[in-house]
Amino acid sequence: MAVEFWLTYNNGKEKIRLPVNPESITVSSPFGFEDINVNQLGEITIIGERELKEYSFESFLPRDYNPTYCEYTNIPKPWDVVKTLERWRDSRKPCRLIVTGTPINTPVTIRDFEYEPDKAGNPGDIYFSITLKEYRFVSFARVQTNKPPQKTRPGSRSKPKTYVVKKGDCLWKIARRFYGKGSEWRKIYDANRKVIGKNPNLIYPGQKLVIP
Repeated sequence: MAVEFWLTYNNGKEKIRLPVNPESITVSSPFGFEDINVNQLGEITIIGERELKEYSFESFLPRDYNPTYCEYTNIPKPWDVVKTLERWRDSRKPCRLIVTGTPINTPVTIRDFEYEPDKAGNPGDIYFSITLKEYRFVSFARVQTNKPPQKTRPGSRSKPKTYVVKKGDCLWKIARRFYGKGSEWRKIYDANRKVIGKNPNLIYPGQKLVIP
């Protein structure tokens, strides 16, 4: 099966097939780890979740068809492709990357798109590099209950918990203690930005944190 590089948008209603296949595609598949120091144990690793994959490749958009490197005859105009990709990106909606002959068929967002028009010796051609990041569709279920809203008596609203930072603590450990999941650390950071400062990795013994 011939390898074809496709980018589609709006459930496939708009499509771009690259006229010249990239020499290679780089796939980055990171995973979340956090190394922390624990008293009397030393450095330990907390294994997180799989992070979103990144796809990057380089190619060029030829002005004229050339059977030596073009994958098909009716190639699009280079500037039309550039404008289309920028419009898709600016819409703030995901598109889809498809590489036939591989398992790559995934929704992505356009993270970086650089191009060089009229490169020396190649007037009319546009050389480009692009980085795409996997996109996960998230939906939230709406829960309805028939219970009437309860009136809150003055002074009966529950107060948020507080926690005093101890030696060896980090936001990941504190979140795991209160929420059961270290990945919820950002809740605590967002509620205590004035106390912690710009770097969430720097907390000190004696700091009093609000646990929302």
